[in-house]
Amino acid sequence: MDLSKTVILTNRLKLIPTCLDYAPEIFKEFTDNITIYMYPKSARKISETETFINTSIQEMENGETLQVIILDKNTSEFLGHGGAKNLKTVTPELGIWIKKAAHGNKYGREAVAGLKHWVDENLKYKYIIYPADRRNVASRKIAESLGGILEDEYKKINASGNELDMVEYRIYPKSA
Repeated sequence: MDLSKTVILTNRLKLIPTCLDYAPEIFKEFTDNITIYMYPKSARKISETETFINTSIQEMENGETLQVIILDKNTSEFLGHGGAKNLKTVTPELGIWIKKAAHGNKYGREAVAGLKHWVDENLKYKYIIYPADRRNVASRKIAESLGGILEDEYKKINASGNELDMVEYRIYPKSA
């Protein structure tokens, strides 16, 4: 299933497939401050961002992942990026980041809820994995707002070489 044309609408947001048009915004906003509690590290050159986007496009065309640009539905302002990966498994994984200037507006919660709704409507799955660093309270609240149950804890070294103190939530399908 080709997911490269998938659009998700929520109350305030429009989630569109990741594309090269947004490479400058992703490069500018995906900073060390944003990635402190994440596995990936911020790009040092825009070509790294472009490589990520091109890989994402290929994976969306193959139905392996859905990577989305998060926009304000009314103004089209770039707010961040999110996605659902491992879509060909019974345990897909959701992730999100919101640019610093847009923090505190619950955009992350709304975007992840939109992604979860899309997964519920389009996939058969056992549960969704939502990993978060223990110290990232906002991210943990997103998982908990969707009924996420804390199922695992582990340490992980991220791409910047820093240790993450991970908690992994499982979010189950909506009841029929």
